[in-house]
Amino acid sequence: MSKKKWDVQSVIFLAIIAIFLGIIYQVWSYAYYALAATPLKPYANDLTLGVWTMAGPLAGTLLRKVGGAFIGELLTATVEMFLFSSWGAANLISGLYQGLGSELGFALTGYKNFGKLGLSLSVLTTTVVTFAWSLFQDGYLDYQVGMLVQLFILRLLSIGLFSGVLVAMIQAAVKKAGFLR
Repeated sequence: MSKKKWDVQSVIFLAIIAIFLGIIYQVWSYAYYALAATPLKPYANDLTLGVWTMAGPLAGTLLRKVGGAFIGELLTATVEMFLFSSWGAANLISGLYQGLGSELGFALTGYKNFGKLGLSLSVLTTTVVTFAWSLFQDGYLDYQVGMLVQLFILRLLSIGLFSGVLVAMIQAAVKKAGFLR
C-alpha cells in the first residue's frame, strides 16, 4: 500500500480495524471498572490505557499512510462511543489526543519507519501526550511527584505492551500471511 495515496482498499481496511477494536475497547472498559473497584483505583487508568491506544499504531503500521494512526484511533473511539460507551462523546476527545500521540511517533521518522523504531516512538509520544492530558483532565496535577512517576511508568509499560509489543506481533502475523509488504 502506498504511504501517500488513500484508496478504497485502505479506507475499508481502516474501517475494519476501527470496528474490531471499537468493540474490544468497549469490552475492555469492564476491566477498567473492575480494577477501579479495588484499592488499585488510582492506577486503573494507567494500567489499562494501553489497550485503548492500540488502534492508532495498528492502523499506522498496517496502512503506512500519513494520518493513518490519527484517523484509526479517532475512528475507533467513534465506534466505541456508538456502542454506548459509559464515557459517551468524551471518547472522541480521548481518540483525538491518543491518535495525535500515536501519529506523532510515526511523523518523527518522516513516515519512513513503521517497524520497531516507528512503533517505539509512537509508544513514547502516545505516553507523553496522554499523560500531559491526564495532568489537566484527570486531576494528576494534584498528585505528588512520586505518584506521578509511578503513574507515568505504569502508563508507559501498558502502552508499550499493548500498543507496542502486541501491535508488533499483529504486524508480523499480517506480514507473514502475505498481506503486508
